[in-house]
Amino acid sequence: MKNVISFLQELVHVSAEIGIIIAEVIGIAILIITAVKSFIKYFRKDERIRLELAQGIALALEFKLGGEVLHTVTVSQDDWMALLFLGGIIALRGVLTLLLHWEIKIEEDKEHLEMLDQQNDIMAEQIARQKADAAMAAEEAAQK
Repeated sequence: MKNVISFLQELVHVSAEIGIIIAEVIGIAILIITAVKSFIKYFRKDERIRLELAQGIALALEFKLGGEVLHTVTVSQDDWMALLFLGGIIALRGVLTLLLHWEIKIEEDKEHLEMLDQQNDIMAEQIARQKADAAMAAEEAAQK
């Protein structure tokens, strides 16, 4: 029975280590890809650069946070300093993620308002054209 429990504990430990590495690599890859894309878009004067950069960083942080949560599985329960350190990292990354999501929401709302303003301007121009056309038609009818 002890052999089975020992095997299962080792299986959990190895699975957690593999998951940590995968989550960390994915987070790093997302961060690098986001940075390169944002660098290119900066020179193209893309307006959405802030939003896309914040979304990429937030996604990368989510994967890094997942890796840290998995890391808590591998830490010995007797090592309180390591657990406190991991708790601090998780808390810090969690706060950063929340702040980034808050900034993303603000940027999305700003973009949405700008889009609505553009639509309102287009509709105002169409209404003005329709009024001008109606006035011209009324003037032509009055001349006949």
